[in-house]
Amino acid sequence: MVRRAFTAALAAAAFTGFATAAASCGEGSKCPEDSPCCSAYGQCGVGAFCLGGCDPKFSHSLESCHHGPSCKSGDFKLSGLDDVQSIDKYLGDASKINWQSQGKPVIYDNSLLLTMAEGTVGTLLASTHYVWYGKICAKMTTSQGKGVVTAFIMMSDVKDEIDFEFVGVDINNAQSNFYSQGVTNYENSANLTVTDDTVSHVHNYCIDWKPDTLDWYIDDEKLRSLKRTDTWNATSGRFDYPQTPSRIMLSLWPAGLPTNAKGTIEWAGGEIDWNSQYMQNGYYYAMVEEVTVECYDPPPMAIKKGSKAYLYTDEAATNNTVEITDDLIILGSLYASGEDPDFGATTKSDAPMPTKSIDTVPGGNPGGGGRGEDVSSAAASATAATTGAGASPTGGDNNNNNNNNGGNDQNFNQGNNNQGAGTALEPGFGKLGGSALAIIVAVLGLLVL
Repeated sequence: MVRRAFTAALAAAAFTGFATAAASCGEGSKCPEDSPCCSAYGQCGVGAFCLGGCDPKFSHSLESCHHGPSCKSGDFKLSGLDDVQSIDKYLGDASKINWQSQGKPVIYDNSLLLTMAEGTVGTLLASTHYVWYGKICAKMTTSQGKGVVTAFIMMSDVKDEIDFEFVGVDINNAQSNFYSQGVTNYENSANLTVTDDTVSHVHNYCIDWKPDTLDWYIDDEKLRSLKRTDTWNATSGRFDYPQTPSRIMLSLWPAGLPTNAKGTIEWAGGEIDWNSQYMQNGYYYAMVEEVTVECYDPPPMAIKKGSKAYLYTDEAATNNTVEITDDLIILGSLYASGEDPDFGATTKSDAPMPTKSIDTVPGGNPGGGGRGEDVSSAAASATAATTGAGASPTGGDNNNNNNNNGGNDQNFNQGNNNQGAGTALEPGFGKLGGSALAIIVAVLGLLVL
């Protein structure tokens, strides 16, 4: 059984102004010219739709998406929000910012908390730079509770994926997974046992990704290895091996929403309890201290015409169709795209503006691909949460109190109310039919900040 990797609960993020429902994109359906960029959630738009997660295969053209900024080695301390920009502010200039956020990351004790309050789809941090093979490590703790999933994954724009996933009812195992172009093969999953639990102890999780081998490490111990040669798919005539430039993604997301697929909820240990002892200040949380990146050389078949960014030259979206270029794309506004990156950049009063409402900021939170869905056929429909308003993705206060269950064995407080943080979600759901090769999506954000 195969399924697309994206059936997390999806909700709309912040929109500037009122918007109509976005056109859908996916297998057999490309985005129209006026909203050319296909987001990770299978909806068409401009602006942030054209940045990280923009799928060139289903966009209006290969030129619609921006070019992914190339790999940047370093030790990224996540001790504040100075290096984090919300998705509705980031326009593609990775030289100024290393992390893009959705939801509400919160500063706590020289680290960042990924928060998830009731009525939200949690928090996502994604690197602005892409990695095309390298060793990527995250020092972090996870959240706890049924229906709650923490994830550290690598995800390419064409949905090659490498996962560490942590289900909140199993705090002694990390689930490892990999997928090729979003096709989920559940035989790819394997549990990796952690010596001390993942919630109250900081562990160092590493993905060592090379063109021919893929290894998963926990605290410097190699616990799983994969060879590219073992992933040959005779039907498709290619290796089902992650092989395209990918962003680093750290997320906390609600797999246990009642609007999710039955199999997803069961995999996550049941529906979420929004009055759980594992919440503080109105939200679940996971903590991330730092991420380290060691970039490896690109594969020998790479088309090298520069060093600053990656772009796709063919819809096959494999190793040999990625070009390294010096042609960086920075959008002039949230109404721009890779096809017209300067649109809206001028501040003149007579500057041209869209003649109709166009979605500029996609919503949702891709958690990873390891969920065990309950699917009776390859064309089964799925359910996802759909509407909502965006909350400001900024951090809160940093005052301690005497509550228990603080990240990293410490207590914390982010203010005097229990409103929580993240993208607001009004209960509701829509059914979208699709083949086993279609992304399950539901992003219909209409409300104004």
